[in-house]
Amino acid sequence: MQTDSLDKQKKTRLNKLQKRLRREMGQAIEAFNMIEDGDKVMVCLSGGKDSFAMLDILMNLQKSAPIRFELVAVNLDQKQPGFPEEVLPAYLESLGVPFHIVERDTYSIVKSVVPEGKTTCGLCSRLRRGTLYGFADEIGANKIALGHHRDDILETFFLNMFFGGKLKSMPPKLVSDDGKNMVIRPLAYAREKDIMEYAELREFPIIPCNLCGSQENLQRQVIKEMLQGWDKAHPGRIETMFRSLCNVVPSHLADPQLFDFKGLQLGFPHGIGPAMQTMAGPQGEDDEAAVGGSGVQVMEKIDILSV
Repeated sequence: MQTDSLDKQKKTRLNKLQKRLRREMGQAIEAFNMIEDGDKVMVCLSGGKDSFAMLDILMNLQKSAPIRFELVAVNLDQKQPGFPEEVLPAYLESLGVPFHIVERDTYSIVKSVVPEGKTTCGLCSRLRRGTLYGFADEIGANKIALGHHRDDILETFFLNMFFGGKLKSMPPKLVSDDGKNMVIRPLAYAREKDIMEYAELREFPIIPCNLCGSQENLQRQVIKEMLQGWDKAHPGRIETMFRSLCNVVPSHLADPQLFDFKGLQLGFPHGIGPAMQTMAGPQGEDDEAAVGGSGVQVMEKIDILSV
């Protein structure tokens, strides 16, 4: 009887988490127009909890979505020592989803270039991104879905602020520098702790990253611990900080490339005369701290510029 009760509790919690993640993913997709009718979405599956959850929820949404779109799971086998090559193919076959395993020995390249003890994440990320971009073109995928969640976005924001001197994060939607690929992050509104619990309840066959994930003292890990400390000491602070990334007021920052401070004029509300044009910041792809970048356009509605 006790086992039956635990199974029922587990099923109830799983259903609740699935509904929450599904709702948040749906809201993100709608807010940023991530997926449109007829899209072919390449779902990048790393073997980690985030990408497993992303594929799971996308497949769930696909069944009832008012539009038709195709999902293709793709894993990049980077030839890391001890990588269990049989795990992902077996799992994806059980799901019945179309998939590809792309084999590229980026591990050897990274280890030969990066000195021992130095962070491998930057080079690994660039090599992985280039390979996946090229493969998306090969299979005719017009969208590339990555499993970054809300916490990743916040961590990247603070990484860039503390170590890069930029107000920059991972945008939920991004076009590559050459204009050929569109990256989407359907889990942009999802909390990592929800994804972690969901992955445990769904019993995904998690594959750890032995190349970069095991490195100690990464700057991202320091930021993660800082945010987790804030979340524990001040519940709700993480939600508030993420909302701030969605409510940018360029006129109250200090970037003359983002807002025309020189053009402010007396006699107009907030100094914005009819001749002032909206301006956008530079856009660029990721470095070690951030995957993707996005300019923020000055809104035309005057009321959002008020204090």
